[in-house]
Amino acid sequence: MRSNAVRLPDGRHFALTWGIPEHYGGMTAAMLHRSRAMVQLGGVPVTILTLDDRADTAQLQERMLRSGELVEGMRLRNLWDDLRASPPKAAKRVPLGAAPLEPEDGDVVVEHDGTVLLRRREGDDGVHGVDRFRHDGSLLATERLVDGRRRVVVHDATGDAIREFASTWALDRWWLDRLTAGSTSFVLVDSKTAARFVTSYRRDHVITTHIVHGGHRDGDRAGSLRASREYSLRRAEQFDAIVVLTQRQRDELVDDAITTGRPAVVIPNGIDLHEVETGGRDPGRGVVLAALTARKRVDHAVGAVAAAATEEPTITLDVFGDGECRGEVEARIHQEQADGLVRLHGHRPGAKTAFRTAGFSLLTSTSEGLPLVLVESMAAGCIPIAYDIRYGPSDVIRHGVDGFLVPAGDEAAMTAAILRFVRMPPAEQEAMRRRAVERAQEFSDLAVTRRWADLLADSLDRKRVAGARTASLMTRLRRRAGVVKRRLLRAVGR
Repeated sequence: MRSNAVRLPDGRHFALTWGIPEHYGGMTAAMLHRSRAMVQLGGVPVTILTLDDRADTAQLQERMLRSGELVEGMRLRNLWDDLRASPPKAAKRVPLGAAPLEPEDGDVVVEHDGTVLLRRREGDDGVHGVDRFRHDGSLLATERLVDGRRRVVVHDATGDAIREFASTWALDRWWLDRLTAGSTSFVLVDSKTAARFVTSYRRDHVITTHIVHGGHRDGDRAGSLRASREYSLRRAEQFDAIVVLTQRQRDELVDDAITTGRPAVVIPNGIDLHEVETGGRDPGRGVVLAALTARKRVDHAVGAVAAAATEEPTITLDVFGDGECRGEVEARIHQEQADGLVRLHGHRPGAKTAFRTAGFSLLTSTSEGLPLVLVESMAAGCIPIAYDIRYGPSDVIRHGVDGFLVPAGDEAAMTAAILRFVRMPPAEQEAMRRRAVERAQEFSDLAVTRRWADLLADSLDRKRVAGARTASLMTRLRRRAGVVKRRLLRAVGR
């Protein structure tokens, strides 16, 4: 870890997400990047917490350390792996355990090194039961639906039931209590799935912050929330802070009456500008870094480039990413007779280095939070051409100055923007590149991590003052004096 360039508040620092997918992008990449910056610039260890049933967390951590996605001071911890290594103490009242599921065809099974670690049975009416096992094959926990909740019973290595949790959320809360151990702690929640249970987790020593990475509205109507976000955002006051990536989304959350007692705070994703190097540049080469999903609609990028190439044959496109819509993208390439113009590279670690030699990048999503890919492109001098969607592009790109904004979903307008850029005189292209690099400085890790330090410290101060409202006058005065002292120290440290 580096020396402290940023004064983050003392305490235990956690980033909570559902899991680390095999091939991840947007939210997970931003979470890992933010955590690295906090470690390297703030000098604090950060633990990534996951709740999924991935069977190879230890091996994943080793791979991510080797690749640099995790750095010294970062580690992964998984709920179920922790239970395997250190089960809870036996309860005074021994719970009644459930019999393990007898194997049946159609069961969802997760194995590792030949051992079944999870067996899940599902039906048309939902999950019937889940069994989890240790690496030696012994029963770890059973999960059964009881009175509408998933009751979890943990077993010891001999198979005896030792602890019962009334729901999976109760188990999740117990785990966070074990990790925070009564110490001042900061839990940054990136996953909208994990955010649901954190609304039920309030502790005097824990600051919880939910980062909303994507759009939250169901359509354009104020107050209409997406089903995937409604539960946690309707309970936003249960978090100590809500963070969004753009000012426009903050304004809409205010209109939607989503608040923790104060409006959401804007903190964009950051980038490490020290990583950026540029080489020989091909002005006609475009790049897309995106998962091949319906939301990213990469087929629009294919169509726009194919149309532009009919007028400027030097225009090409490299696509880095994979997903369930790969077949549709390939079909669009064949339809446009663009097999020689558009190249699909699949998922490739380090793909963002393509920005260093490409002329322009394309973003064709239906919605975003604040797409880090835009800032990464600009930092490398690769000019972004993006649909003007919620949220992000207009918060980053100044149209015609350091990139281009085109009406959302308008392939013809994107084609025109590509042609406008590649036909610019070289001197104008270079001037635009310099302005893009300068704009990216505003999203540097140093600037962004300082904003995080301010938010976490302010949230801690607010919680301490609020917690003293029922205390004696002397205690309240001491708390407020402590707040003033810490703010002065932060100012001097800055």
